Amino acid sequence: MKITLNDQSMELKTIITIDTLLHQLERHQQGHAIAINKNIIPRNEWKTHLLQENDEILLFQAIAGG
Repeated sequence: MKITLNDQSMELKTIITIDTLLHQLERHQQGHAIAINKNIIPRNEWKTHLLQENDEILLFQAIAGG
């Protein structure tokens, strides 16, 4: 299954959740936000939201500022 994460193509062997992907990439940290196909996915859905073929995922970190 092909997905795009921050403009980089990735191949996944199976369908997985957002939470599983972040653990595999060692990027499961506080302050991160996820958008899939331009829709923000709430953190409380990461353990159940299954990634789909051709999903475009943006992983970004919230930054405090003024």
